[in-house]
Amino acid sequence: MTLTLRIMTPNQVVRDSEVQEVILATISGRIGVLTDHAPPLAALDIGVLKIRVKRRWSVPALMGGFAVVDENGGVTILVDEADDAKDIEPRRAKADYLAARDELARARGRKQEIGANSAMRRAKARLDAVTATTVPN
Repeated sequence: MTLTLRIMTPNQVVRDSEVQEVILATISGRIGVLTDHAPPLAALDIGVLKIRVKRRWSVPALMGGFAVVDENGGVTILVDEADDAKDIEPRRAKADYLAARDELARARGRKQEIGANSAMRRAKARLDAVTATTVPN
């Protein structure tokens, strides 16, 4: 049995395919979705989405959004931005993360801290996507 996974940004359909399993990073923790899963609506956190097709995992970075699981085995993910790990250059991801972390340490005032924290979380999601292992954790 498979799930139909559709990942969409405001500008494009990023992915529309059959998968065996999806692990969502929600704002209240991770949710694994298999066929015949209860149909939740979940707010997604900035982080990685783990997708299993047969025995192989792929790990795109998602920048928040929402996921809907329907009763017919469909998972629809609506996000502002999604980056496939194969499109992220590892050295750049690490450098961006370190720069964002340093910017957060230098932030002064609540507004700067919020902006720097968001930038660091996005950079960390991209870094996590390129350094993910084949076994979900």
